[in-house]
Amino acid sequence: MIEQLTVDDLDACLDLAQDRDWPPERHKWRLLFDIGTVYGIRDAAGRVIATTVLTSYQGGLAAISMVLVAKDHERQGLGRALMVHAIGEAGAATVVLNATEYGRPLYERLGFVSVGSTFTHVGHFTGPGGHASRPATPDDLDAIHRLDTEVNGADRAILIDRLSGFAAQVRTVEGKAGITGYAAAWPNHGNTVIGPVMAGSVAEARALIADVAAGVDGPVRLDLDGRHPELHAWAVKRGLELRTSTAVMARGGPLPGDRGRWFVPMMQALG
Repeated sequence: MIEQLTVDDLDACLDLAQDRDWPPERHKWRLLFDIGTVYGIRDAAGRVIATTVLTSYQGGLAAISMVLVAKDHERQGLGRALMVHAIGEAGAATVVLNATEYGRPLYERLGFVSVGSTFTHVGHFTGPGGHASRPATPDDLDAIHRLDTEVNGADRAILIDRLSGFAAQVRTVEGKAGITGYAAAWPNHGNTVIGPVMAGSVAEARALIADVAAGVDGPVRLDLDGRHPELHAWAVKRGLELRTSTAVMARGGPLPGDRGRWFVPMMQALG
């Protein structure tokens, strides 16, 4: 039976992730519990054996993530059941997810189509920041919110309102009309994730990433959108090795917003 999990099940979700050879990303899961709805299935002993997360934004956009099934319960239809449930709860919203090659056939059967790619780069960023950006202040929150809404085509206030508390740093770039781009970095398991990155140009995105990376001690992870191949080559030159790629898939229509200014998601789990 599908049920809504609570933050009391966080450790059980981390155990399930490790069972599937995913890292125990506590900071990430805690945010997903805060802003999304985590669904799960338990076995007869009460162990969480399958999960998925639905995060809904105002304006008809939602993200599905963390579709996990324990190895000893594979091929029993649990992942499909959770996906169907989450899709139903999303209603008329356009739903987006990142799919591995393993999960893609299921998502295609459920009506998802490929709309892009995400390329994950990891490593020690080399080279100095360009000092083209500045640390964000509380006074910037409204402008960041407006920019994020324009780029995503949906109001993600539930995420933006938590950004300063979740991220280790947030930086902005400005033009004559005000803030034109922003980026953040947050601590993950074994690295620091740089994301989101939204900017008015590739050059602006590079400047934001370099400035944020300059403030990170240790390896960084960068989930680059596939629309900007020149940014991928630049990341490799800066020491970030290409590790994996996923397909960005959508159901219910094309992704809304001005996606030309979208460079890096906050995390793949949030669309």
